[in-house]
Amino acid sequence: MQAEFQNHIDNKLEFLKEGKILIAVSGGVDSTVLTHLCHSAKFNISLAHCNFNLRGHESDADEEFVLELAESLNLEVFVQRFDTETYAQEHKRSIQMAARELRYNWFTELAEQLGYDYILTAHHADDNLETFLINFTRGTGLEGLTGIPEVNGDFVRPLLPFSSKTIMSYAKANNIKWRDDSSNASVKYLRNKLRHEVIPILKEINPSLLQSFQTTLNNLNDTADVVEESTNAVLKRAIETIDENHVAYKISEFKKVNNSKAYLFQVFQGYGFTEWNDVVDLLDAETGKQVLSNTHRLIKNREHLLLSTIQSEISEEILISENESQKETPFGMLFFDEADSISDSDSNIIYVDKDKLKFPLVLRKKKEGDIFYPMGMKGKKKLSKYFKDEKLSLLDKENTWLLCSGEEIVWVLNKRADDRFKVESNTKQILKIQSK
Repeated sequence: MQAEFQNHIDNKLEFLKEGKILIAVSGGVDSTVLTHLCHSAKFNISLAHCNFNLRGHESDADEEFVLELAESLNLEVFVQRFDTETYAQEHKRSIQMAARELRYNWFTELAEQLGYDYILTAHHADDNLETFLINFTRGTGLEGLTGIPEVNGDFVRPLLPFSSKTIMSYAKANNIKWRDDSSNASVKYLRNKLRHEVIPILKEINPSLLQSFQTTLNNLNDTADVVEESTNAVLKRAIETIDENHVAYKISEFKKVNNSKAYLFQVFQGYGFTEWNDVVDLLDAETGKQVLSNTHRLIKNREHLLLSTIQSEISEEILISENESQKETPFGMLFFDEADSISDSDSNIIYVDKDKLKFPLVLRKKKEGDIFYPMGMKGKKKLSKYFKDEKLSLLDKENTWLLCSGEEIVWVLNKRADDRFKVESNTKQILKIQSK
């Protein structure tokens, strides 16, 4: 296996030879063999071990084993202990998901802090098959059926071409010691149930299952490349604008393709949406209709779909005292300067009669029933009606700030000033207000 491993590195992962590498080591046979292989290949490696404190003395014994392994190979080792059960409860995660988040977050932080180029994990061909079956049984798109990526950012999995049987045989032939995790024998976890009860039957039916599976993965990945190319072509035509608040997609481009649902899935699956029929229905929905995921939302706005992140609502008001010349806000800076006359003409600048203002000024979002007197118009207007006339999207409305004097609107930021505070011939103090 050492020769096959070295050949795989030479052909596919040659960059590892010059990198500073952190190996995730549990103490099990897979990660222990990976450590020995990389050490024999003379890679620049250190070890990282997570103690999740889930199996009492067993967890501590795993930690001790990894420390001894590092000492025997004269390698630097890092150990982190986690209160996994508390983390799972606080973040509403399963124990397995909590452990996954904790270890990957720590590996990434450790690599960034200490300058490691790559993080190696010991996933192998059987892990790949298990992951495929898990995704298949839960329902997934093409991406869930293309296997574990061998290289994913800083994470590299050099044992993916090798079976668990090959790894085990190498360990025994070279008298490599390892630790057995007793929880791996339990079939209460889906992965273990597949490993112990389902996959053995599949291998009995097809002794060359892993080779056949790899052929399937290669074909699926080829198909995924075609899908990505087609999706990118649609995206190039569909994306109209991108700003700090949202991405706007032209609905017409999704309606042109033969299978709108498939393209919508490919474009938006990474944002946590699950109700795909509702997403498709947005194409013909009324303006303002939206579909939510845990992190994002899609909003129908006339001829566009607007994608934005879900942000916590800023409900507090920001007060601005009379002696402040500038104020940091969620959207940027506001500047206040006395002026001798009106000069600049820009949507992000207004001039007001300072004596008409009541300090502190208030910066806030819209409220139900807001009215103002738009500059250059006679009489008042409901803010909601103004937004509608200006054809603002739901996102634009939500991201519009109001500068107020008491309960009266002075300025709909970067859109329209209020006529009640305009500079007149008898104005004694002109205040220039600018947003940047």
